[in-house]
Amino acid sequence: MQEKEKPYACNFCSKAFSEQRSLKAHLQSHTNKKLKEEPYMCNICNKPFFSLSDLEIHTETHTKAKPYTCDICNKSFSYPSDFERHIRTHTKEKPYVCDICSEAFSQQGGLKAHLLKHTKEKPYECDVCRKAFSLKSTLKRHLQIHTEEKPYVCNICNKAFSEKKTLKNHLMTHNKEKPYVCNICSKAFLWPQNLEVHLRTHTKEKPFACEICHKAFSQKQVLLVHLRRHTKEKPYECDICRKGFSLKSNLERHIRTHTKEKPYTCDVCGKAYSETGHLKRHLQVHKKEKLHVCNICNKAFSYPSDLERHIRTHTIEKPYVCDICSEAFSQQGGLKAHLLKHTKEKPYECDVCSKAFLWPQNLEVHLRTHTKEKPFACEICHKAFSQKHVLLMHLRRHTKEKPYECDQCGKAFSLKSTFLRHLGTHMEEKPYICDICSKAFPLQEVLKRHLYVHKKEKQFECNVCNKSFSWKSHLKKHMLTHTKKKLQVFVIC
Repeated sequence: MQEKEKPYACNFCSKAFSEQRSLKAHLQSHTNKKLKEEPYMCNICNKPFFSLSDLEIHTETHTKAKPYTCDICNKSFSYPSDFERHIRTHTKEKPYVCDICSEAFSQQGGLKAHLLKHTKEKPYECDVCRKAFSLKSTLKRHLQIHTEEKPYVCNICNKAFSEKKTLKNHLMTHNKEKPYVCNICSKAFLWPQNLEVHLRTHTKEKPFACEICHKAFSQKQVLLVHLRRHTKEKPYECDICRKGFSLKSNLERHIRTHTKEKPYTCDVCGKAYSETGHLKRHLQVHKKEKLHVCNICNKAFSYPSDLERHIRTHTIEKPYVCDICSEAFSQQGGLKAHLLKHTKEKPYECDVCSKAFLWPQNLEVHLRTHTKEKPFACEICHKAFSQKHVLLMHLRRHTKEKPYECDQCGKAFSLKSTFLRHLGTHMEEKPYICDICSKAFPLQEVLKRHLYVHKKEKQFECNVCNKSFSWKSHLKKHMLTHTKKKLQVFVIC
């Protein structure tokens, strides 16, 4: 592919652009002063500055003594004010309080930024598209959309990112050390605040209470999420499409659907992912040795944590409890997915039909309904499928494998749904009742499947009478009613 010509060059850093508007946006990231002004260069690291005073301040970072040392982490500072600011990251002290809503901040800059939310003032305007922003940092981030710049580079693998936070997330994939260890269960963490939150799973402490309904929570951020159910507030707005979110993490996830950034890289094969959970799943591919064996079913695992998770499928233990509605889960991932249901946020949106999804993999599957792509092909009969799990079910038709066996009568099934339906025939009691139609079920799994009838989009439509169904199998069954009618007419005639 031929590279685009880049005739527009920056006078300050010599970076070149194919469009004049991209150069204009880039120049704004340097300075708001006269554009013809020659930069002052640092003779130690060659960094350019647009005023002599800025250069002098920067030079001190190379030469000035750092007499102020933190007793907690040994980090050193040149100025007492910087040292004081740093200490507050350990003490969690927040001396700067908003007079309007009483929210507190550890830094004065944090309070100033927060006050702009109340005033609705947006003093920072983009010269390219005239969009306005409350914060200078938000404008800088926005400008990267026009310039496609990625100024934050990983010093380990040279991967570049448009945002500092994304680089920080990426750096954690290189850092293997987890110095903060739980003295109860020996689980290790990268950050002390993560350990602090984890300890509350043992102590059951819930120090954060809602002032409206008095419900208590173990984490401040979960309380804030809960409060937004009362206020309907969505303070995190996407600069690109203006979509609002109640959680910052959901906004960050959503932004990556625009930037296509994948900060989480596999150290083994170099494959990159937009979500840390996806990288963790991928790493299983590289794990060969499986030393940890389940004494119930003999299934083997590479890590003790994976075995622990698996054991809970036998014991039905559910240690991860939702602070909002008290629903319990056997896996932490299940709880995380569940929490998104409370926020009602679906950060992954289809560009074709605007349908939104909780998870990127769901969007990926949905997009295939538009593209008609079927990437999963059967090696035996070459039939292709849009989803991997549908291919796996299809393969059982060839292999005759029936992994789901009833321990009461010995009957085996190839599909979990059929197996669960069968289990219900052995149970007289039906304790699980549908809140919508009052139908009762013997198993919670069967009730969950039934709920899709109410919730799920009815995308399978009968071309004879236009009746719609949630499941393809239900449509097939319905089609037989038309076939039977035709046969009856034929017999009468």
